[in-house]
Amino acid sequence: MTHHGTQIANPHLPVDQAWLDLLHEEILEPALPIIDPHHHLWDGARPRYLLGELQADTATGHNILATVYMECRSMYRATGPEALRSLGETEFIAGTAAMSESGTYGSTHICAGIVGHVDLRLGEDARGILEQHIAMGHGRFRGVRHISAWDASPDTRSTSILPPQGLLGDAHFRSGFAQLAPLGLSFDAWLYHPQIPELQNLAEAFPDTMIVLDHVGGPLGVGPYKGQRDAVFAEWAAHIKAIARCPNVHVKLGGLGMRINGFGLHEGKLPPSSDELAALWEPYIETCINAFGAGRCMFESNFPVDKGSYSYPVLWNAFKKLARNCSADEKAALFRETAARIYMIQTP
Repeated sequence: MTHHGTQIANPHLPVDQAWLDLLHEEILEPALPIIDPHHHLWDGARPRYLLGELQADTATGHNILATVYMECRSMYRATGPEALRSLGETEFIAGTAAMSESGTYGSTHICAGIVGHVDLRLGEDARGILEQHIAMGHGRFRGVRHISAWDASPDTRSTSILPPQGLLGDAHFRSGFAQLAPLGLSFDAWLYHPQIPELQNLAEAFPDTMIVLDHVGGPLGVGPYKGQRDAVFAEWAAHIKAIARCPNVHVKLGGLGMRINGFGLHEGKLPPSSDELAALWEPYIETCINAFGAGRCMFESNFPVDKGSYSYPVLWNAFKKLARNCSADEKAALFRETAARIYMIQTP
């Protein structure tokens, strides 16, 4: 038993670079400033995706000003108390950010914000560990993600650690969660669409804590949800409209390239084009923007997890097509300003 839950093998789609290279698109609106508020870096059991690999993606033509790193159990310490091992991840990413600031790896401010992991079930004891992460982050540590994505079906697994059912309602978890706002930290939530009401309950109980709902709230399309696209969408949309009434909740627009979403984007002879992605995702993106307003929405890459389904330049082209009817102010929020505000990122 780890402090997250039960560990399983890497559940992500493999990345086939040769397949991705079969499709090239001209970069739309190359000057539009972007902050990518959700990516990972890792090595080891998962194919390597470190600073060089991310930089190769961010340098493909879109104007990526800065990025936010999202916890993924990367570079945990191999020894020492279990509760402190996640400090290794923050230490690793703070070092990566320092490397990026040298300018050697291009002009993008990689990992300008860091979202790490602390086991919030430690209750009040989480506070001291959170303070250590803040110190370790050298001014970049912005918040915590404690994954709660749970479903009864084993087909829905999207993370190497299986959290327990009902985590967000756990009294010990909530005692730890209460430590975030006093330290100025936000909370990233990764869960599946049937669990959105659990997050709404948490958001209502802690109105002063900034919460970010990852990957449009995880609409499922595999296992018992396969072939139920319309019913899932209706349930998901109702939950999105309800949780949007909590002013402290924000939503990331992206993360729909995972196996669990059931779109099968990785199965084509050619990778999907930005036109195909925009058409497929429009109902989800439109529902979120209408419910939350652009000022509480932000486009995200979720790379390299989503790289099994499409390339970085095609993904951001799709987002630009999805935002084509937005005003200049709305586009600024969706692509940069919401992320800059939530994760306290200053860009030139």
